[in-house]
Amino acid sequence: MIYLDNSATTRPLPEVVEAVTAALREQYGNPSSAHRLGLAAEDVIEDARADVARLLGVKAKEIVFTSGGTEAINAALVGTALAHRGRGKHIVTTAVEHAAVLETCGFLEQVGFEVTRVPPEPNGVVDARAVLGALREDTILVSVMHVNNETGAIQPVQTLGQQLKRLPKVIFHIDAVQSFGKLAVPLTGVDLISLSAHKIHGPKGAGALYIREGLKWEPLLHGGGQEAGRRSGTPGVPAIAGMGAACRWWLAHGQEAVRQLSEIHAAFIEVLRQKVPGHRLNSPPDGAPHIVNLSFPGFKGEVLVHALEERGVYVSTASACSSRSAKGSHVLRAMGVAPEVNEGALRFSFSPFNTLAEMEEAGVALAEVVKELRPMMRR
Repeated sequence: MIYLDNSATTRPLPEVVEAVTAALREQYGNPSSAHRLGLAAEDVIEDARADVARLLGVKAKEIVFTSGGTEAINAALVGTALAHRGRGKHIVTTAVEHAAVLETCGFLEQVGFEVTRVPPEPNGVVDARAVLGALREDTILVSVMHVNNETGAIQPVQTLGQQLKRLPKVIFHIDAVQSFGKLAVPLTGVDLISLSAHKIHGPKGAGALYIREGLKWEPLLHGGGQEAGRRSGTPGVPAIAGMGAACRWWLAHGQEAVRQLSEIHAAFIEVLRQKVPGHRLNSPPDGAPHIVNLSFPGFKGEVLVHALEERGVYVSTASACSSRSAKGSHVLRAMGVAPEVNEGALRFSFSPFNTLAEMEEAGVALAEVVKELRPMMRR
């Protein structure tokens, strides 16, 4: 099996499985309890919080654990909107965000907020000047992803942060779910950052939200006052322990892992060039090292996915959250990609545990599938 759907989810590291298992078997107390088992569980959470903070480069007290990236994004956007609605109700985002951002913005529109969605350039990258040009007097929030989950396009969040730092009344949120661990996440001018564990070889069910110290922000969940009152509910200690273990791995091995990803990415592009005719690259050449989006015009991406699966190669058509949509990728549509090209799109996404030999094998399998299916696609 060659697993190349790492942007959807990653295989948990052995260290992660061990940490989750230990938390289930040994640190099973409620972290809010005052007895020994409760204190042991609390120690697990605080150790993991420190690991997440170190990998991101922030203070541990600025990290709030969530159930995943989607909750972190919802908390960032809705929490900001509620806290600052007295000053304004305008939000700026982009047309190529993950559904967790776009759907949350849609919800906020239903309750009285206005949202401007800035379109990208044809390469999938949003012009920072266009984002800044969309600001109004009543703008309270800007939300832009760091790395696009479908194309790997790196958005100009560093430039935006530097510019928005001059506008302290505008809160800046970054969706760093796809970049965390793989790219340095800019912090200048950034108020909120959403993270997910299962994209970095951690477990599903854990995520985190960075909330800049001193930021005015309203929690979504109320109850027992856990996470310093910022996210009530008994914490999922096993998943949090696993996220901490994944962050420790990236702290120790991240530099080498990113080098490997870059090599794998370059090798796959070369295999495509030499052995897979008729494809169109949708990813920019200077995108993230772990994502390649390409299309075969006239084909159906879902058919290609299943044909590759039969050969032991696992990929996807778009975001896992929307891969079964009949409308195709909203990201490619926003980039101006023609419908017949959008329909034939595939996403290959890598991990540091993929090999150069797998890139060759996957390319050969892809070439065989396209050759085999092309006569049928023309009918």
